[in-house]
Amino acid sequence: MANRSYLYSADSMPNEAELPRRIRCVSEHSGDVPLAHKLMAGRGTTIVPSMIWNPPIGIAAEYAEGAALLRQLLRVVGEGLEDDAEFAECVARTTAHLEKQRAGYAVLETGEIVSMTGDDPVASVRRLVSEDIPGAVARAEAAIAGRDDAWLASVRADWQRHFASFYAEALYFSFPG
Repeated sequence: MANRSYLYSADSMPNEAELPRRIRCVSEHSGDVPLAHKLMAGRGTTIVPSMIWNPPIGIAAEYAEGAALLRQLLRVVGEGLEDDAEFAECVARTTAHLEKQRAGYAVLETGEIVSMTGDDPVASVRRLVSEDIPGAVARAEAAIAGRDDAWLASVRADWQRHFASFYAEALYFSFPG
């Protein structure tokens, strides 16, 4: 089984008592937590109970604000990739799915990824929330504002790794609708 990062949307945040009533599948990405998932979890970020695993290693955030940031970065990345049909198709597919699966919250599940290191999963998720996600948001905001061209160039050079996740209504871990 490939280790994946999973992104969902929900009308409420998971809590100790129950899962959100309606959980929509957004995307999954093999091997790491991609930039797109970090940006989606980048506004109003908080640690919540996982919807999949036992430790409190879920991450929830404001869906609309994360989606807006991701769309802004995709626009800026695309401005430097003139006539790249593959990127344009990726952006169209991504933005359409984000709109279709919209809800109040983005819920990021990284249990498979954080378990790959052998480090404590709870500590790894805390580090994601306190360092990795805010760092990605800050770099994206700087790039959008035209203040981090070197980082933006590196994202353009490897855009598939950052944005070409599997977007679907059913993921490896799906929830009854």
